[in-house]
Amino acid sequence: MKEIERRKDSGNMIVRYWKSFKHAVDGLIYAVEKEQNFLVMMAATLVTFIISFLLKISKLELAVVVICIGSVIACEMINSSIEAAIDLVTTKENELAKIAKDCASGASLVLSIMSLFVAGIIFIPKIIALF
Repeated sequence: MKEIERRKDSGNMIVRYWKSFKHAVDGLIYAVEKEQNFLVMMAATLVTFIISFLLKISKLELAVVVICIGSVIACEMINSSIEAAIDLVTTKENELAKIAKDCASGASLVLSIMSLFVAGIIFIPKIIALF
């Protein structure tokens, strides 16, 4: 079977690594500039870190918070990439395209809700202890 060469395959290891890194940064820049949900998540992240600092959560709790935040952001970016790939294939109304987009959005919603539960487990007892 003939191996397919992709654009990122040219150059030495360092050049290929740099290209991959640049593409990843381009994806983050796109998300910040174009994805409304991403900006909401960045604001929520900032608020969460401020609350974490004020409530003096433990290092382990902070690690869990960071994992949740990173997972939600990564899932939202995967959702955006799935939507873009589908739009590349078709812009017409298509039930399968709708299912794919809705399921990707649903995955982001599920992970966001789970992260809210984790935040509640970590933050609510500390907030209650203040009173």
